[in-house]
Amino acid sequence: MYFNLFDDLFNDDYFAPAKKVSSMKTDIYEQGDNYVLAIELPGINKEQVKLNLKDGYLTVSVTASEVKEGNMIRSERYHGDASRSFYVGEEFKPEDIKARFENGELFISLPKEAPKKIEETHYINID
Repeated sequence: MYFNLFDDLFNDDYFAPAKKVSSMKTDIYEQGDNYVLAIELPGINKEQVKLNLKDGYLTVSVTASEVKEGNMIRSERYHGDASRSFYVGEEFKPEDIKARFENGELFISLPKEAPKKIEETHYINID
């Protein structure tokens, strides 16, 4: 049987076409008193992921540059810049949101209920 490595390298029946990280497939599920966002980021390192909380929006940003060692014949790794925002509410603070990165997946956990604001009593001086 004749086998040619290069024929198989370019045959999309065996390999899915190269993709950019922009897909950011996300599952959202409940876990106890929290919602968990599970975002698929294969081929991405923890250092390439940034989380930002501003005006009630939680934004996940990824910068993944292509690895170019030697003469690249075909690239199957995710690459590019991508971001995705989720409205979580203006009541949340960064310390309310927990994140971990494990095996190419980002897990973001936030409470189902926004933290209640503590009402402060303000006294007014009487002249």
